Amino acid sequence: MEIVEGRQTAAYDKDVVVFLIGMRVNKLRAWRQWLPVTKAMSPMLRELSADPDSGLLGFRVFPGLRTTTMLQYWESAEKLQAFANDPDRTHRPAWTQFFKLAYKGGNVGIWHETYVVPAGNFETVYGNMPLLGLGTIAGVVPANTRGRTARERLTKK
Repeated sequence: MEIVEGRQTAAYDKDVVVFLIGMRVNKLRAWRQWLPVTKAMSPMLRELSADPDSGLLGFRVFPGLRTTTMLQYWESAEKLQAFANDPDRTHRPAWTQFFKLAYKGGNVGIWHETYVVPAGNFETVYGNMPLLGLGTIAGVVPANTRGRTARERLTKK
């Protein structure tokens, strides 16, 4: 990964939806319940990544021993919900299967949080970092072009 030197901020300047989603293995030996949950995310990400109109802007996975978290950026809550509720896309059948096989036993848990962030209401700084987060979506610009401080970058409209 190429390091972008200096103090940068994401060039992205539109509304963004931040979607956190994760799963937790509650009983390690109950792999028949949690393994299908683990495997369900990859087909969804492939489907979304192949469709530029899906609304998914980017994602990053944070794996752990029992808990895995994914950070996703979306164009809008409407596009996120359209994907989640479309019976012809990969999410809805996976969700239905989860409830049939895993939900009632409590062997695996899932969670998500959704944040709708209007343009101008987020601030990013990357110092001597490869592209990361919102910086991967639209690139980066020197942080001072948007203000010297976080307060200036947040209040500059």
